[in-house]
Amino acid sequence: MNKDSDMLAKAFRSLANPNRLKIYQAFARSWDEGRQTSVDEVPAGCLLAEAIKRLNIGAPTVSHHIRELVDAGLITTHRQGRQLFCAIEPDMREQLRRFFTGAEVTPDQ
Repeated sequence: MNKDSDMLAKAFRSLANPNRLKIYQAFARSWDEGRQTSVDEVPAGCLLAEAIKRLNIGAPTVSHHIRELVDAGLITTHRQGRQLFCAIEPDMREQLRRFFTGAEVTPDQ
């Protein structure tokens, strides 16, 4: 397998968890709207807050899922004071888009 295939496989393993998939989708919608998403203090009406509320999972579990998404290269995080902000990793998102559309896919060598 090549590096790109390994990275995609890791991303797919991470997104195979329904909670992580839902969290990633909420981040992606927020990213598309040009907003950052705070994990610690999410403003009312934020798509991530709504997704987490629907998931009905605790903060430690959300933190675990966020770590898994970071480890898979799907999102990035940065801290400002007590708040942790998450953003979609644009290079990985582009790799996923190319994979699903069949654009510029190169076979493993």
